[in-house]
Amino acid sequence: MPAWKDGKLGLPISEAVKLFPELEEYVDKRGRLDFSSREARILYNRAIAKAVFGLDIKYHPRGLVTTPVSRYIFLKTFLRGGERVLEIGTGHTAMMALMAAKLFNCKVTATELDDEFFAYARGNIERNGAKVRLIKSDGGIIRGVVPEGERFDVIFSAPPYYERPTRGVLTEREGVGGGKYGEAFSVMLIEEALDYLKPGGKVALFLPDKEPLIKAIEEKGEELGYSVKDVRFKVGTRWRHNLILAL
Repeated sequence: MPAWKDGKLGLPISEAVKLFPELEEYVDKRGRLDFSSREARILYNRAIAKAVFGLDIKYHPRGLVTTPVSRYIFLKTFLRGGERVLEIGTGHTAMMALMAAKLFNCKVTATELDDEFFAYARGNIERNGAKVRLIKSDGGIIRGVVPEGERFDVIFSAPPYYERPTRGVLTEREGVGGGKYGEAFSVMLIEEALDYLKPGGKVALFLPDKEPLIKAIEEKGEELGYSVKDVRFKVGTRWRHNLILAL
C-alpha cells in the first residue's frame, strides 16, 4: 500500500515544504499550515500526491482541490487490481483515473464534460505516463458518451450531490446533482450503468455524509436489482461513503 516512510498516508508539513518551497509562506511559527488558503491546499495536496502516490498533479485554478488520500481509500474499498473500469467525471486532476491505472493496474476509461477540465485531465494523464482512455462528454452520463457494447467490471464516480448551486468551492457542474436530495445524477448513472456492466459488475459512488441522499440512491438501486452496500470511512475530520451497488 502506498505510504509515507512513517507508514501513514498523510505527509508532514515539513516534508511537503521540501517538495514545494513556496508552501513555506503559508506555514506559521508553530509549523501549522493555513488551510484557509486555496493555494496552500493545492500545494500540500500536490506534495501528498507526489510523495505518497508518485503522481505529478496540476490543479485547475477554479476546480475542486481533490484530496489524494480520500480518493485512494475510496478506490481501495472495491478495486482488487486489473479490472476494466470506467470513471464518470474524472475532473481536472484525473486523480482517481490515474490511481486506478498506476496503483491498481486497471484498464481505465474516464469521461469529462467541462472543456477546460478535460484539457487539464489530459495533461495530468500525459504527464504521468498513464494508460487512460479519456472521452469528452457532450452532456450525457454513459449513454451516448461511451460506445455501445462496451462492458466494465466497475463503474465509479464522485458524482455531484447538491440539490442546487451553492457558494462553496465547487463549480455548478461539479456540485449540482439535482433532485430532492441531490440524488438525480447518481440515479441516472446507476440506471444507465446496467447496460455497461459485466455480469457481477458493480457501481461505486464517492459520497458525502448525507443520509437522505444516500438513502434515496440505495432505494433506487435496490429497485433496479442491485445489491447495495454502504462503506463509511473517515479521512481527517470528515466522514465519507462508498456506496457500492453490485449485480
